[in-house]
Amino acid sequence: MQMKQVWKNIFWLLAGVLLAWLILPLFQRIPGSTPIAEPAKIAPALSATTQEARTISVFEVVSPSVVYITTIDKVQNFWTRNVSERPSGTGTGFVWDKQGHIVTNYHVVEGYKTAKVRLADQRIFEADVIGASPVHDLAVLQLRETKDLPPPVQIGSSSDLKVGQSVLAIGNPFGLDHTLTTGVVSALGRSIDGEGSSNSMDGLIQTDAAINPGNSGGPLLDSSGRVIGVNAVIYSPSGASAGIGFAIPVDTVNRVVPQLVKNGRYVRPILGISMNDDVNQRVMERLGVQGVMILEIEPNSPAAKSGLQGTTVQANDELILGDIIQSINGKPVTKVSEVSSVMDQFNLNDTVKLQFLRKGTESMETEVRLTLQR
Repeated sequence: MQMKQVWKNIFWLLAGVLLAWLILPLFQRIPGSTPIAEPAKIAPALSATTQEARTISVFEVVSPSVVYITTIDKVQNFWTRNVSERPSGTGTGFVWDKQGHIVTNYHVVEGYKTAKVRLADQRIFEADVIGASPVHDLAVLQLRETKDLPPPVQIGSSSDLKVGQSVLAIGNPFGLDHTLTTGVVSALGRSIDGEGSSNSMDGLIQTDAAINPGNSGGPLLDSSGRVIGVNAVIYSPSGASAGIGFAIPVDTVNRVVPQLVKNGRYVRPILGISMNDDVNQRVMERLGVQGVMILEIEPNSPAAKSGLQGTTVQANDELILGDIIQSINGKPVTKVSEVSSVMDQFNLNDTVKLQFLRKGTESMETEVRLTLQR
């Protein structure tokens, strides 16, 4: 009898467990009841688009050649007299060649002779500033060690760029190293006032790819991964990206950097004339013409040899105006910076054609063979 009671109890126990197993899910589906927490199912990813695949490829290939530059101030403790290093400024650069030359903006290293360069693999190298051109906002650093460096970037051309063309920028905005942003060429041939200088920067590439403080000196790339510019300036009331950034065209970079490596400075071809914007503006307004008037001509200069004439004062104090240059090789010029910008495009022994006015009215032409700036 007792055995029968035991089996009966086991039966009811199993029945209760089975009933609970069947009823419990019903209560869990009742609104307000606590659901079972489970990870969400992962949806399968679609294949990357052609554009995405190309962007990823460009970043993976080029980013190892982009470096993080830090300038250092040495600070001495007043009490202990110990000297410590303190980061002063940061920027971006890229490997130019196999000899360990790094290209960046001049304003990134302005006032410094050395800097620290950090590679993508986190190795840090000491570097010396060996050349700079403030007019172009370009500088070259030389790494003190060149062992196992990443490959140099590939150089493209900026002469055939089109508005709307896709571009990529790699840099270190706000210290966030190797950040990629994308955009398009928004405009070409932009001119802005140079930082800390009376000279203007001409022929710049405008882009809407996000460029922020710290991006300066980094490469602007085309969709093939070639460098087409060096990111230099942003236009922003807040100091952060506002969708308007400017890059130095790579054709300018490719002309200036070899001279910075070789000579430590950029030496441009000259005409051998002196000019002044203030005087020029008053004279042009009075004559009702456009151009740049020659004030003085250096003896034995290209301008002197070609027969150009400067402004002179006669014995009776009569002022004889100098020749007014209106165009160089067909490119109009109306101020001193435009003359300098056009001259920047030529090399030693190039011959250029000048169109000018003599005595303010007589239109003339002459050819000038250029020499280098002394």
